[in-house]
Amino acid sequence: MPKDVILTPEGLTKLKDELEYLSNDKRREVAERIKEAREFGDISENSEYDDAKNEQAMLEARIAALEEKLRSAQVIEPSALDTDVVHVGSVVHVKDEAGKSQKYTIVGSAEANPREYRLSNESPVGKALVGRKRGDEVKVQTPRGERQLKITKIDVGVK
Repeated sequence: MPKDVILTPEGLTKLKDELEYLSNDKRREVAERIKEAREFGDISENSEYDDAKNEQAMLEARIAALEEKLRSAQVIEPSALDTDVVHVGSVVHVKDEAGKSQKYTIVGSAEANPREYRLSNESPVGKALVGRKRGDEVKVQTPRGERQLKITKIDVGVK
């Protein structure tokens, strides 16, 4: 049984847009590549044809994965969240042991992007922050070593 995919409204829109693009435009592009490659002659020794068929297989796998995510999606409405406790969809302001401030958005794993400070609720930092309150201090074991974070503010809404 597939596990629920936790999404923000923004994440749901992005997945639907990607699925639409792949299902329509990208499928047509790949089908055209296959058609052109067939015209080169014998397909048994045609690397263009093999590449196009491989791309088609990867495309169909991605489309199936997106459809499965959307089927099991649980959308978190940021307006329904409170600012007392960190939830998926919360924007959490923290200070580390060096006094450096950082702002993280807690999202489901399907939307996680550490470069944009969008942390999965399943990541070490995300897991440590979820359920905590303003003023709480958490110790987190990260790949770079242990970090201590103090929650300074919790905002509602994914930004």
